[in-house]
Amino acid sequence: MHHGKKHRAEVAKSLPEWERMFIAYKELKKQVKLIRAGIDQGNLEAEDMGFTLLLDRELNKINTFYIDKEEDYIIRFRELEIMAQNLNGREEMLEVLKDILSFHAEMVMLLHYSVINFTGLMKIVKKHKKHRGASDESPPYMPRVLQQPFFSTDLLYNLIKGCEAILIRLSPPNDP
Repeated sequence: MHHGKKHRAEVAKSLPEWERMFIAYKELKKQVKLIRAGIDQGNLEAEDMGFTLLLDRELNKINTFYIDKEEDYIIRFRELEIMAQNLNGREEMLEVLKDILSFHAEMVMLLHYSVINFTGLMKIVKKHKKHRGASDESPPYMPRVLQQPFFSTDLLYNLIKGCEAILIRLSPPNDP
């Protein structure tokens, strides 16, 4: 099993509602194969346009999902921070720790989601370039792909680090 398929299966198993939110790699691959047929039939521009439109649709889907998750995570993090500051007893602390660990795991899955989609995009762009017979220059949409919100994971990393800081603060010290 390829690396990307393995991680995608892991995320889909843990969070099945995310499964349709990944890049439609197979559909993009079919579109790339049509480009070769378009070259042979002198219809490259139409097939190239089909690929570009599908790529744009997939980028929009991935970004919308990623941004929505980030927004939800900001709110959830603030709620967990407040809960961690206002603990009333050991039972409540254990519940908050459990919630933070679960939340942390979900954010790590979103990082996997980002990496899997970025890897898929890079692979499909490479296939597109190869089938199109393009030179070594990058396709015109490549700079745009590299600036997508789902590829900017700084906020997500900060939220993960924030959860880790709360966990450290709430965890009992290790007595020797």
